[in-house]
Amino acid sequence: MNLDNVHKRLLDTLKTAVILLDENLCLLYINMAAETLLDISNRQAKNCFIGDLFLNAAADINEIQAALANERSITRRKAELRTFHNKAIVVDYTISPFDENGEIQALIELNSLEHTHRISREETLHSAHATTQELVRGLAHEIKNPLGGIRGAAQLLAREIPGDELNEYTNVIIEEADRLRNLVDRLVGSKKPLDKKEINIHEVLERVRSLVTAEIADQNISGIELVQDYDPSIPTIAADAEQLIQAVLNLVRNAMQSLTSPDIEHNLGKIILRSRIIRNSTIDSKFHRLAASIEIIDNGPGVPANLIDTIFYPMISGRADGTGLGLSISHGIINQHDGMIECRSDQTETKFTIVLPLEPTAVKSA
Repeated sequence: MNLDNVHKRLLDTLKTAVILLDENLCLLYINMAAETLLDISNRQAKNCFIGDLFLNAAADINEIQAALANERSITRRKAELRTFHNKAIVVDYTISPFDENGEIQALIELNSLEHTHRISREETLHSAHATTQELVRGLAHEIKNPLGGIRGAAQLLAREIPGDELNEYTNVIIEEADRLRNLVDRLVGSKKPLDKKEINIHEVLERVRSLVTAEIADQNISGIELVQDYDPSIPTIAADAEQLIQAVLNLVRNAMQSLTSPDIEHNLGKIILRSRIIRNSTIDSKFHRLAASIEIIDNGPGVPANLIDTIFYPMISGRADGTGLGLSISHGIINQHDGMIECRSDQTETKFTIVLPLEPTAVKSA
């Protein structure tokens, strides 16, 4: 058994980013979690000086040197680091010196606080959404029963009224009862099981793009550009194509509607459809080595701060004419696919990210 390979496989299984440094603070090895966190491969990072990996990190480098000199572990909380890609990360890190054949090396463990907070936020949203759906199902049952009685009474009344001049009124009652019933059904969500097949996720995105392009033309909307940014290396995924089309379409329509807002200060609205492979992703407390990330990005005015934490709940909408169902339906569809969906927004950009596992098995997170 090659113990070096075993040790590397064990390190690559960890969700914690691990960096191994020699006595000169040059990188000997980084695991897969560190590759994801720092946006660099182990091959690229090897033999790089730690100061070339992190920008303006003199204080942190001094911490590492002190730990090596004194041969004692040092832990720092909520350290703000900036990678050589100019990506800002906030981490807790621990420096652990050890002796390797007379040379004092350093093992650095970095725990991304953003990653931890995202998992906590996802679990809270999942729990709240499940509770809300149970409440909605109970209300739906109570609402649909009298609606059925109202509709039936209107039909009986229509038969008893002589002539056709008053049928207009009974037809309104029947049509409005049907509309409310359909609204309740949409609130509850589809009970139809997923029809999973091996699909190319880009076929889903292209279908959505063609539908939205047609809607933009039909509504005579100008100044909106749809941009494709796809990763062709993403393999096929087991999913219900029609359901995923609906989920993504709701997000893109949401972006399109935000770009027609009077609060926009630019002349060109842009919606980006982006796909990427991501490594070492945790979804609903399950660790996945590979996942597909689908991003829908727009340069609209952003989601109001008071809605960002509840945007996926039913009946929550930032528009006066919105039903608040589209994002909730998308959330439910993605959950059915064992994936997750999240939103980040500021006054210049809104990004919805869907993450879908690519492998059939996953490891339960501790």
